[in-house]
Amino acid sequence: MLTQKADADHCLYCGACCAFFRVSFYWVEGEAIPEDFQEQLTPVYSCMKGTNQKQPRCIALQGEIGQQVQCSIYSVRSSSCREVQIGDQQCAKARSAYGLIPVIQITEPDNEEYYDFDRVG
Repeated sequence: MLTQKADADHCLYCGACCAFFRVSFYWVEGEAIPEDFQEQLTPVYSCMKGTNQKQPRCIALQGEIGQQVQCSIYSVRSSSCREVQIGDQQCAKARSAYGLIPVIQITEPDNEEYYDFDRVG
């Protein structure tokens, strides 16, 4: 299976999660989010406009998925958005829906034994 190694800027050219999941949050989180970006679901829960659709796409998402994207409210995004991490199951599911290859996190060991090998030459 083809995969891509995750890097810090990976989300800046993906955006699949922003156009795959409903982004719902508790009402108090909505105080920092522009009111015209929200849709009320219940008396205590809201969601980002555009994400409560059959084919969701968050109103705050700008750009083309898989090319170059950004969130227009990134600094005040909800906890639902913050929970999705590069390469996790949610990321993989959203990327798959858009025909994008999965991303994997690679953690290099910090012990010296890992690098203890014979060198040729």
